[in-house]
Amino acid sequence: MPISTRDIGFEYGKLFAQQGQLPRLPVPSLQKTLAKYSESLEPLLPSDKLAYSKRVIHEFGESAQGQELQRRLEARAQDPSCANWLEEWWNDLSYMGYRDPVIPYVSYHYSFNDDPLCSRPNQRAAKLIAGAMAFRQAIIDGSLPPETTKTGALCSHSYKFMFNACRIPQKPSDICRTVPYEGNDTIVVIRNAQFFLLPLVQDGIMMTQAEVERVLDRIVAQADTNAAVPVGLLTADNRDTWAENRRYLIDAGNAAVLNAIESSAFVVALEASRPVTREEFSHAIWHGDGRSRWFDKPCQFVVCDNARAGFSGEHSMMDGTPTLRLVQYVIESSPLPVGSANVRNCAFEQLHFRTPPGLVAAAKTAERLFIEGTEKQHLAVLNYSAYGKEEIKRLGCSPDAFIQLALQLAYTRLYGGARPTYESSMTRKFLHGRTETCRSVTRDSVAWCRAMMSLSSNNEERISLFQTALATHTRLVREAVEGQGVDRHLLGLRMVLRPEETKPEIFEDPAYAYSSHWYLSTSQVSSENFTSYGWSEVTPKGYGVAYNIRKECLIIHIACMRNEHALNSDHLAQYLETALNDVRNMLLKA
Repeated sequence: MPISTRDIGFEYGKLFAQQGQLPRLPVPSLQKTLAKYSESLEPLLPSDKLAYSKRVIHEFGESAQGQELQRRLEARAQDPSCANWLEEWWNDLSYMGYRDPVIPYVSYHYSFNDDPLCSRPNQRAAKLIAGAMAFRQAIIDGSLPPETTKTGALCSHSYKFMFNACRIPQKPSDICRTVPYEGNDTIVVIRNAQFFLLPLVQDGIMMTQAEVERVLDRIVAQADTNAAVPVGLLTADNRDTWAENRRYLIDAGNAAVLNAIESSAFVVALEASRPVTREEFSHAIWHGDGRSRWFDKPCQFVVCDNARAGFSGEHSMMDGTPTLRLVQYVIESSPLPVGSANVRNCAFEQLHFRTPPGLVAAAKTAERLFIEGTEKQHLAVLNYSAYGKEEIKRLGCSPDAFIQLALQLAYTRLYGGARPTYESSMTRKFLHGRTETCRSVTRDSVAWCRAMMSLSSNNEERISLFQTALATHTRLVREAVEGQGVDRHLLGLRMVLRPEETKPEIFEDPAYAYSSHWYLSTSQVSSENFTSYGWSEVTPKGYGVAYNIRKECLIIHIACMRNEHALNSDHLAQYLETALNDVRNMLLKA
């Protein structure tokens, strides 16, 4: 079954005009990938294990099986019916086939700066709705251009899953349901576990911002005087359990309500919370209490009762760059008319779920799992105000590589050594491209960290090692962006292996699993409009580190799990702050 229900007929207008000219994701040279893989193990393994792994890697590269798997992968990449050799595997293994709850383990969030022009929560929500609908309209009428870089247009494929889309739980893998834009100019507003359908085109005319705000006032007043079973929490459950409960919902007579939610343009969650600290704010936007959310929607705008706002995204079909563009547009514009004296009294509809006892019990069970999962998330949001991107550039450094090396220094000081680190690198220059891994731990980064911790190293030596490590990291990111990384290629070689065939020793080697067990999972999304953005760790033994490189400050969101591994996001944040101070001081002494 295809992962998505939206076909190529949705690709029209400026946004998709250059899709046919985009190159396909390449299959790297087998020998080059194996050489990079071997090199990436050097700073991670003791000498005896490294020698074994290098032998296994060499034997695989010389083997007939290795050559055959490479041939199969290249044939798949050249198949005209396959837009991207990685796409189907990656979407299924990383997202649609993933059975743990999407929250907190898949979804991400952006926490917006406060808006001085919006003191009331529903005023803020109305402005966000206006901006989001204008962005959606630009996709529909074909006027939105594609994103571009210095090398050309980026793939716009994922924009098809931004609006009027929803992840649907199924066994063994979920799908993304999409519906036509035409006739579905609706949003769903959730407040106090109650769902309201708001058609934004009424009597053939788009609602003004003032009209939206008035309706939201009425929705809040109605919701706050009633109670409902928190059905939205079912979307926070294990995916197989949610698939069963979704069928239960349909059998109980809720098909029309589910269709209204799933086919809506997006969701607006009006939370009753009033977060103050950065960590409270992140928790509030990311997941709240789960009762006023539908976590399967790719786009949820969240507004709290103190008018603080943000965005919660379901990650399966879109990475951060398309939604970053969306929310930047939404924050920076207010395209719908604010209104006049003639403000219509527009209609909305409350969506009522039928909840027999079994569904009430299922919601309670889902809530327990949700509370357990979200309360384990230990967050620290470091707002480092000593300097930002402009100062890093004045020091002659790549901001991204600079942050990555500072993070390596912080982690090494805290834990005594480096461990496997993932940095997400965008491959959207290729048709249907998403991401590749940059393996951030290198011999050069480890050598520099050791020098920074050694009393016998002088500043000149440290700067020299830092510059070498910086150049190495920048090269690895550039190669990953070009589709020349390690991890996606090795995954492809594994996937073309047939069930009856013997698994190559390279994939049985413990170093393969260890080196892709991300103790640090990192990514950058930078915006002057965010107070933070973030997501969870990807292993119980690791941290999720999301960093926003602003002009004059750095905002780093660190998440880990409260468990037997005794990790502490506050401790890593403190070590990172010290590392950032030390790196600049080192360079200023040159």
